[in-house]
Amino acid sequence: MRPIRLLAVPCTLLVLLGAMSFYPAFAGRRVATFSIVGYDPVTGDLGVAVESRFFAVGSVVPWAKAGVGAVATQSFANTTFGPKGLQLLEKGLAPAEVLDQLVKSDAQAEQRQAGIVDAQGRTATWTGAKCNAWAGGKTGKNYTAQGNILTGKEVVEAMAASFEASAALPLADRLVKALAAGQAAGGDSRGQQSAALLVVRDKGGYAGYNDRYIDLRVDDHPRPIDELQRLLELHHTTNAYADARFWMDKGEQDRAVKIMEEATRRRVSGAGAKQADQGGAYYDLACFYALAKMTGPALANLEKAFRLNPTLVPYSLNDTDLDPIRDDPRYKAWVKDAGAPKK
Repeated sequence: MRPIRLLAVPCTLLVLLGAMSFYPAFAGRRVATFSIVGYDPVTGDLGVAVESRFFAVGSVVPWAKAGVGAVATQSFANTTFGPKGLQLLEKGLAPAEVLDQLVKSDAQAEQRQAGIVDAQGRTATWTGAKCNAWAGGKTGKNYTAQGNILTGKEVVEAMAASFEASAALPLADRLVKALAAGQAAGGDSRGQQSAALLVVRDKGGYAGYNDRYIDLRVDDHPRPIDELQRLLELHHTTNAYADARFWMDKGEQDRAVKIMEEATRRRVSGAGAKQADQGGAYYDLACFYALAKMTGPALANLEKAFRLNPTLVPYSLNDTDLDPIRDDPRYKAWVKDAGAPKK
């Protein structure tokens, strides 16, 4: 029988393998990070913004459900805190009561950190005694901010101050602005890697089929918060239709139209804007002018849209947003070759 040869294994690998054998969290590193959870009592929006020196932090930390609440779970994160926390909120428990139950049922609670806000604006945060310093949190009206392995408490304080000072902005902008303030104050002591923003709104998702109003993730980037801000700006301009529709359905048509006017201005003047995209911007604006019974502006923008993107002509025939101008002679002339709308 041939002797068995033992492979030479580097000491560093032996240490790593040994760590894997007795430390079950090896496959799930500590989510050392800073986050802010917030609520907007005007729109009902709930959301979480988070940044970390951790790959794809958005897949772990943020959880939210429209009309119920939002949860951030981090620092050797127990991801069951998200769905379980939302279930308990939906049963009527206050955030502090929810955290109490979650912590008591978790044998490793001292290594966890979490923040919760409900749809009434009530808040609570938890930082276990074994979270790596600096670790802590701060709650205020409609928000909770928390973080661990930070450069110091000034990170959380900066997030809180930013959120409190930005009440005039939409919730998504307030949350990302707070992250930027936390980073400017020092942020994660290990550096940056990923960031995410989740905001829920009743029927705020695509075509109203779910509540995922904004779901943006920057999984690996040298300046993830800057990139998150860029993506949020892109969301505002390309998804302004959903925002405007929200206010239109609430009867605030002037506010809805202003949102579309500003979005159109940005979309058509942006660097590298393509002709077809510009046509789409004018078309969307025309739809809202039509819904607001502003026939003149609706037709003027629709004419621009058709000229820039002729494929919108047949598309318009089945768009109910344009029903208020359907019988106008100018519209009928434009779509004549595409086939008149069926009565």
